[in-house]
Amino acid sequence: MILSTAFSLGVSLLGQATSAEAPSPPAIESPSRTAPPQSPIAELNTGPRTRLRGNWVGRQPVSPSLKIVVMAGHADSQGMHGSGTAGAAVDQRGEAPMDPRMRDELFWNRKVRDAVIALSKQKGLNIIGYDPGALSIAKASDPRTNWSVARRLSRQGNYILEIHFDAYSPHGYGSGLIPALNRNLNRVDESLAQSFGRFPRFFRGGLGGPRRGISILEIGMLEGILEANLRNPKTREATIQAIALQVTDALMLGVRGKTSSNPPPGVVDNAHPTSNPQTNSEVE
Repeated sequence: MILSTAFSLGVSLLGQATSAEAPSPPAIESPSRTAPPQSPIAELNTGPRTRLRGNWVGRQPVSPSLKIVVMAGHADSQGMHGSGTAGAAVDQRGEAPMDPRMRDELFWNRKVRDAVIALSKQKGLNIIGYDPGALSIAKASDPRTNWSVARRLSRQGNYILEIHFDAYSPHGYGSGLIPALNRNLNRVDESLAQSFGRFPRFFRGGLGGPRRGISILEIGMLEGILEANLRNPKTREATIQAIALQVTDALMLGVRGKTSSNPPPGVVDNAHPTSNPQTNSEVE
């Protein structure tokens, strides 16, 4: 009952957390009341794929009505160890964070999560979002956390996808999927991997999120062209929508079973356990 209530609360708060949790962040957008015109991006550039390639293949078909739950990585761990990367703009160039309440990674994770949900619904996918409703939750076992909700919903057969941006160089690895560890790998995992790249399944010894049923999608390292296009008010929305389209298209191909089931050539599962507080879910 507590878990169900927490989940319902989280879903109802999705899209409202920014206004409910704290005052609006400092003005870093255009000072005019009218939003600046959006400039199209020539081509989405998410940077290099992960250098640590996995040898797994997702072959299990899924139901066309598979429920997909999308979460923002680090949504409940701000101000704590494992709160995500601040991005190169903040850490290396001293620019102001997009929102002082959170790391820039979470700011973009939330934006992409919401865009993926909206676009995927338009395209007919059975998809919902989850937000824990609080930026800092001390206990991972708290029923509101991404981990707790993911564990329960994964056991019910839902596909849990958590959006992340990787740390900047030299800490980050690039784009790719870190698949769930508690189930057989399926065509949705495979489709996302073919689109973004694939991390070794036991990356860093097995992350806490994947052990609870979460597939972690690294969009790319938060630096360079990708970060610049996100931070630029003129290209921001176009960049978010382009990322959301790539994720949505991969989800659709996976649900429809239209991905190749052949193992990728020459891949080696060669990840070594590492520790970097900027990167993703804690090992626990």
